[in-house]
Amino acid sequence: MLRFILDLVSALRGFFICRADLALEILALRQQVAVLKRKRARPKLGRMDRLFWMALRRAWSHWAEVLLIVKPDTVVGWHRTGFRLYWRWRSRGRAGGRAKVTLETQELIRRMGRENPSWGAPKIHGELLKLGFALSERSVSRYLRAVQRRGDPGKRWLAFLRNHREAIVALDFFTVPTASFRVLYCLFVIEHARRKILHFHVTAHPNSDWVVQQLREAFPDSVPYRYAILDRDTKFDAGVLGALRSIGLKPKRTSRESPWQNGVAERWVGSCRRECWTM
Repeated sequence: MLRFILDLVSALRGFFICRADLALEILALRQQVAVLKRKRARPKLGRMDRLFWMALRRAWSHWAEVLLIVKPDTVVGWHRTGFRLYWRWRSRGRAGGRAKVTLETQELIRRMGRENPSWGAPKIHGELLKLGFALSERSVSRYLRAVQRRGDPGKRWLAFLRNHREAIVALDFFTVPTASFRVLYCLFVIEHARRKILHFHVTAHPNSDWVVQQLREAFPDSVPYRYAILDRDTKFDAGVLGALRSIGLKPKRTSRESPWQNGVAERWVGSCRRECWTM
């Protein structure tokens, strides 16, 4: 740590010498770095070295042009690792969990699914709550996967998307990690017919009230659409569903852990991640 501080103080000396001396010093240092790189192709970097390059990457846009000892992608990888470690630390200490679903309850879920082919997880979950069973809708959906049911729900959903493509919009969130380990949330609305983005906005603290306001801005007048596809994010609560109905849109929620049902939105998110940023 002391060695790093001394090196940093020595580097600050460059701000107080003339440009010609500074240019010659940089040339001499680069030549020495090139010699060291030939003798030892992969130098070992400490934690402080990595922190220095991560900070320089954030503060200076031309950092990659002077980087010689490692590849720029390596520095980006260090930042991603730091982001994961930071949020793992923020999420530590969680204890407890859900109560285990008994074998009798699991068999009851499967039996209700076999005897009522048209019932989905929300319907079966509601019936179980009436009977006094305390479990989540997600647990019901997980145990229904093993049930062989008449018809193919996937084909029915694809037929719905195909038949009503001109009247469907989709909305979803995706996250953007920042250099300071913050997370920004982007809400967007996209139409299915021409894959056109109708509205988007970014916030660090999303909630249902904010989503309702974005819907008002996205659809200020009457809309030519009939359906709005959205997932089961907790931010899409009853207030958001009511706002969609007041606009004239019928909410259609996707099944749990089924991003393929909102494929148009998911593909647009993938394009953003590949083409717009490296994080």
